[in-house]
Amino acid sequence: MMHSFSELVIGDVFLAPFIAYAASALVIVVVVRPILRFVRFHEMFSHPSVATLSLYVAILGLLTVFL
Repeated sequence: MMHSFSELVIGDVFLAPFIAYAASALVIVVVVRPILRFVRFHEMFSHPSVATLSLYVAILGLLTVFL
């Protein structure tokens, strides 16, 4: 399967599509964080920051695969 990778252009500077995926994943994690606090996600782990980072990496991976 071939993907057509279109570059992100900001002020005549071409950026890799991965930058857009990383920014999108960050926005998704920031939006989901209040929901995770409501369900007490941070209490399920001994290191909540590592769990949040893992969630970010998982979302970034899904965006990379499916977009």
